[in-house]
Amino acid sequence: MLNTIAKGIGWIEVICGSMFSGKTEELIRRLKRAEIAKLKTAIFKPAIDDRYSVEHIVSHSSLKLPSITVSSAREILEKAGDAAVIGIDEAQFFGLELVEVCQKLADSGKRVIVAGLDQDYTGKPFEPIPQLLAVAEDIHKTLAICVKCGNPANRTQRLSHDSKRVVVGAAEIYEARCRFCHRVYEESTDVGEDVK
Repeated sequence: MLNTIAKGIGWIEVICGSMFSGKTEELIRRLKRAEIAKLKTAIFKPAIDDRYSVEHIVSHSSLKLPSITVSSAREILEKAGDAAVIGIDEAQFFGLELVEVCQKLADSGKRVIVAGLDQDYTGKPFEPIPQLLAVAEDIHKTLAICVKCGNPANRTQRLSHDSKRVVVGAAEIYEARCRFCHRVYEESTDVGEDVK
């Protein structure tokens, strides 16, 4: 893992995995270490994610850091200012524009730490994480624990019938599942006992 910032040299770090795998906790850990090193940080989250707080990034285990809420990836460029370290949570809600924004920030000498889901609820790659993985200098994949069997989980099980790709929620709508226990249900299919 990259530990130091040489003057003028930036890079991109990606923390990815399923829901409940500790992505935001790891992002907070890295940002706190940067702050201990007296590096100026700027932390961003998408406006769509207001589950726990509007003014903080918050992990499912209630760790939190103050953040700036933005409506688009482009706003991150405008608001990053002179921060040496940029944290971005819930990257999957920003779309492909985030890749260019992260590249510009890193090219300008900033350390960019991005956390987000790498797969949607169907198990398909969730943009922009695959594209960010391709250009990142450091990649960290987190795993959760499957609630059905206890094995390592890298998928997010949606518990509702909603077929929209983006449905913001937490434990009331989602749970972590392994490859074997993960199911994708059609709208017309009864969710039934297998999901709960």
